Amino acid sequence: MNFEAELWEHEGQGAWCFVTVPDETSEDIRLSGAEPAGFGSIRVEVTVGASTWQTSVFPDKTSGCFVLPVKKAVRTAEGIEVGDLMSVEIQPL
Repeated sequence: MNFEAELWEHEGQGAWCFVTVPDETSEDIRLSGAEPAGFGSIRVEVTVGASTWQTSVFPDKTSGCFVLPVKKAVRTAEGIEVGDLMSVEIQPL
């Protein structure tokens, strides 16, 4: 599953950065058969540029979509900053 989305920073302590997974891709993840874990999260493998890692996507009550955390090491390695449009490949585990 591939999509493009803008990197945004959560308002709050810790300066976590996320991308919102688009509606269609969020639905594909829900229908993938992956077993939800705590808080409705789903484990995924993500590739952005040359960086691949495993993490979880989390449901966002406001948008109805999943949000994907993007750690600082990936942002630094890929030269991505808040507001940048990212190309993301994501697969449920």
